[in-house]
Amino acid sequence: MNRFNTGRILADTPPVVKNLIIINVAVWVANLLFIQFANINLIQVLGLFPLPSPLFKPWQIVTHMFMHSSGRIFHIFFNMWALYMFGKILENIWGGKRFFIYYMITGLGAMLIHALVTYLQLAPEIAQLKAHYSVDRINMTLLNEILRPGNPFYSLARELLIPTVGASGAVYGVLLAFGVLFPNTTLMIIPIPVPIKAKWVVLGAAVISLVLGLSGKGGNIAHFAHLGGMIFGYILIRFWNKHTTNFY
Repeated sequence: MNRFNTGRILADTPPVVKNLIIINVAVWVANLLFIQFANINLIQVLGLFPLPSPLFKPWQIVTHMFMHSSGRIFHIFFNMWALYMFGKILENIWGGKRFFIYYMITGLGAMLIHALVTYLQLAPEIAQLKAHYSVDRINMTLLNEILRPGNPFYSLARELLIPTVGASGAVYGVLLAFGVLFPNTTLMIIPIPVPIKAKWVVLGAAVISLVLGLSGKGGNIAHFAHLGGMIFGYILIRFWNKHTTNFY
């Protein structure tokens, strides 16, 4: 029986993927400590709030990518495991600089699509709210006022208080890149008992995200962020293939 050698795994992981995993895990642990000992949830500062929310801050555009839910260990586990499994292969092929650029652009692209969809979904009710209260923007005073059961805009207030966190958008971009570069590589996806080619895994992930995103039945998962990461990843790969001749 072989022992699970964490040191060997880290030694075999290229630097960018390794550092991304370390940063994500370190921030997750730090948030647990802040919650436990200071009663401060960093997600309320570093998570991405909807653009019309008074809690939205510019730095959240980047910081939300390194935050994960403190109460859902599987959230960070599966993201980091996928980043390790597929990201290390891409970094070894592309080099660290190109992989980091790809990771960040797909993560930001995922944020852009998610923020746009969220804005469009909330826009009609926000327009009604502004007209009702004769205001140009929503501030904390107004948000606290409508955050009362019975207020006709209560549900909107709740939506404006929900931050988005996680590296899933960038990770879906990484999965897309692996599927494009190695479409016929077979993968074992739990709980499916048979191997599936990477191209079908990518297509299935995109279809599931689209269906759940459009149906609104995907719970509190940002499915359009997943699609955004894949879309921006595909565009970037096509651009690189057309305009560059090296991978670094």
